[in-house]
Amino acid sequence: MNTKYIDLIEQTFDFPQEEFKTENNKLFWHGINLMELAAKYGAPLKFTYLPKISENINKAKGWFQESMEKHNYKGKYFYSYCTKSSHFKHILNEALKNDIHIETSSAFDIDIVNNLKKEGKIKDNTFVICNGFKRDQYIKNIGGLINSGHQNVIPIIDNYEEINLLLDETDKKLNVGIRIASEEEPKFEFYTSRLGIGYKNIVSFYEREIATNTQVDLKMLHFFINTGIKDNAYYWNELMKCLNVYINLKKVCPSLDSLNIGGGFPIKNSLAFEYDYQYMIDEIINQIKQVCDEAGVDVPHIFTEFGSFTVGESGAAIYQVLYQKKQNDRERWNMINSSFITTLPDAWAINKRFIMLPINKWNRQYERVLLGGLTCDSDDYYNSEQHINGIYLPVYEKENPLFIGFFNTGAYQESIGGFGGLQHCLIPHPKHLIIDRDENGNITTQIFKEQQKSSELLSILGYGEATEPKIESEKLIKEEVF
Repeated sequence: MNTKYIDLIEQTFDFPQEEFKTENNKLFWHGINLMELAAKYGAPLKFTYLPKISENINKAKGWFQESMEKHNYKGKYFYSYCTKSSHFKHILNEALKNDIHIETSSAFDIDIVNNLKKEGKIKDNTFVICNGFKRDQYIKNIGGLINSGHQNVIPIIDNYEEINLLLDETDKKLNVGIRIASEEEPKFEFYTSRLGIGYKNIVSFYEREIATNTQVDLKMLHFFINTGIKDNAYYWNELMKCLNVYINLKKVCPSLDSLNIGGGFPIKNSLAFEYDYQYMIDEIINQIKQVCDEAGVDVPHIFTEFGSFTVGESGAAIYQVLYQKKQNDRERWNMINSSFITTLPDAWAINKRFIMLPINKWNRQYERVLLGGLTCDSDDYYNSEQHINGIYLPVYEKENPLFIGFFNTGAYQESIGGFGGLQHCLIPHPKHLIIDRDENGNITTQIFKEQQKSSELLSILGYGEATEPKIESEKLIKEEVF
């Protein structure tokens, strides 16, 4: 039986798809010829396709606008970007083109905000929602941002002491939010989130610490589900509990006018991925409006903090299969020229799955394989896809190298992997490209970071000084050549 890899894909999925197609047995992603990219820049290679960031932001804005109009919802919608998903400047620059707001997690985040304010990318009326457990420097930086005149700083109170700590740093009006300590899914090892204040304690906390303090206004209730926004009983149950808290709080707190439904949208992790974003938003808006109407209170403005949804689908990586090891009668190991532990840490740490496809050889027969990384760590492997307990790739041929791509890797991987830092087994971090389109729609590329050099790693380890590589800017051949 001579079944080609492309036959397997076309018989298993609806293919081609919006971002994926093949030409001459080579894979194209968002119109980018990936073999052309690998031939020009080498592999391993990581890259960020900036237009996808703006595309997803504007999709979400459109969905919320449509739903609010449909349900005659009188509140406003504010799209915020969760910066911990990716702090890189090119990511923030692209996201901020779209009139969005920022959610921060640490003291250094505020330094990034100040940097972007100097460049005019963040305005005084941009909401800066300061989340997380706040140590001394984070408190000081938040106070400094408020004292500088930034209008829309909203620290989200995570514990009982934070308000007084913030008041020690500023004599200006302080607008705050309170984070609900949501109950975790039953499969978790603990019952209640370590972050925030318990459902039953929020109203009494407000009445005790905020209601009589003329310097502080409570503006936002922050609701976050660790597993994200999903159409299941757990999510809807937690949302309803949150809305009950909002109603009770609103009745004693006139300044409360915003609900932050933190917890992200899922992103595509398989060619079989299905998720009805518009339906979920419709249900959320409808439920909020119904509960508020029944209680006789105004509906809140809605804030979201989408991180992975904003940036995840903009990232991808290409590896070359260096060698195939047949360890027994059943297991074939395709060894890649990098490490999953360092370049895709979520695949190793939390068993996360990304879309994985070959870049070339779509007209070849396929085989079931395991993918192994270069480190001498037994956990450095990738062994299944989201939709099936296995990996199928075109048959390995020593004289005809196979290249494979992992897609929608743009969120968290660089930060967790320690971009530019020490790598496990000293496997260097790959070259990283920024891909964009110019005013004529032609693809452009810029080398953001060359592959890590020995001198850089040795410098981190104390053996010498590193020389920073130059940043180069290049442009691919005309798009039609791809």
